[in-house]
Amino acid sequence: RIKLTAPNINLSLDQSEGSVLSDDNLDTPDEIDINVDDLDTPDDADSFEYTGQEEQTAAKDACQEESESIPEYTAEEEREDNRLWRTVVIGEQEQRIDMKVIEPYKKVISHGGYYGDGLNAIIVFAACFLPDSSRTDYNYVMENLFLYVISTLELMVAEDYMIIYLNGATPRRRMPGLGWMKKCYEMIDRRLRKNLKSFIIVHPSWFIRTILAVTRPFISSKFSSKIQYVNTLAELREIIPMEYVHIPDSI
Repeated sequence: RIKLTAPNINLSLDQSEGSVLSDDNLDTPDEIDINVDDLDTPDDADSFEYTGQEEQTAAKDACQEESESIPEYTAEEEREDNRLWRTVVIGEQEQRIDMKVIEPYKKVISHGGYYGDGLNAIIVFAACFLPDSSRTDYNYVMENLFLYVISTLELMVAEDYMIIYLNGATPRRRMPGLGWMKKCYEMIDRRLRKNLKSFIIVHPSWFIRTILAVTRPFISSKFSSKIQYVNTLAELREIIPMEYVHIPDSI
């Protein structure tokens, strides 16, 4: 390898002495004559690959293996995932319901047909289908179930309606808390609260009677007048048509 010394260059565009356009600089000086045969040239075996090429190739292979290990998200799986969540509007606020976690408890509310003239709905609430309070995620389940009950009630009711609360075969650990029931009532749309004509409690326990007696001073007199106790299913049949009312086997 030959080190070449660059000549002093005056970047002037005239042809004065020292200019790049002068005759002196146009001539090639003797000291920069180069014999091509004397230059070091790379052998055919020399590689121009830089040292990081192997690392880049290895990283690329690793990324490819990782991408191959991730299962493809199919269209069917995407549709199934969408079914696991339901978006509803309650109180002018958009809410999302985790449908997967409440799947075992959706039977808690059902449509029991109609009574009287018109579209007077019978809504059946079976407390025996509520989750056990010993669950570690009990509050999360009840929160989503609450949203499900409210949104389902709005879909079922067109005009006046009554609620049949089936309290039988429900152990204390599955009884909904007073706060949960109060929240349900407060979150019900004003139209639904107004159109509720009767709240029938079937097989009322001592606990239910005590709770309602204690809270009576704090609830409206209109709502208190709608509460009715029924001790047997035979008595219930005398009040409403039972053709489409589903009574769980345990009750």
